[in-house]
Amino acid sequence: MHKIGILIFPQVEELDFVGPFEVLSYINKIQPESTQVSIIAATLEPVQGFNGLRVLPDITLEKCPPLDILVIPGGKGRLTAMYNEDIKQFIIEQTKNCRYVTSVCTGAFLLAEAGLLAGKRATTYHTALDELAQYSRVTVERKAKVVHDGQIITSAGVSSGIELGLYLLKILYNGKIAQKVADAIEYSISVADEL
Repeated sequence: MHKIGILIFPQVEELDFVGPFEVLSYINKIQPESTQVSIIAATLEPVQGFNGLRVLPDITLEKCPPLDILVIPGGKGRLTAMYNEDIKQFIIEQTKNCRYVTSVCTGAFLLAEAGLLAGKRATTYHTALDELAQYSRVTVERKAKVVHDGQIITSAGVSSGIELGLYLLKILYNGKIAQKVADAIEYSISVADEL
């Protein structure tokens, strides 16, 4: 079973984390006990997203065990979260054990501030591509929905978290399983062709 953690913070973009949460959890309906997906935050207090959704985290940064995969969403709240030392240290520490460290949309900036995008190819939300390109040694991919460079996987805009989730299922399991999940959630994508 793959242990997956999704980091959230105040003013996070809801679809950035709900999309991958849905995909990475849904596999358990097709292939039981494939993943354990947890929502991680600074405290166990409710976290309010950018559009008003309030979410109860499962575990705190401090108590989170080593993960296999870390998913970092973006949103307006990233402007504060990317400079938060506790979050930055959490990402750096988890990276030591994670098979993959991933981002959705402007979550890429949390990776950049943690020094994880240096020498890597990456993507982010279309209006933030130039901002990401200002980080030294980051090669910005402007057309791709999902960019995989070693341990780091970034995805482009808000809805690309769904593609990120399907991509992870494809590389963790296989394209057939990923396609079954895409079909089950009625997401129109050919995993074999697109990811």
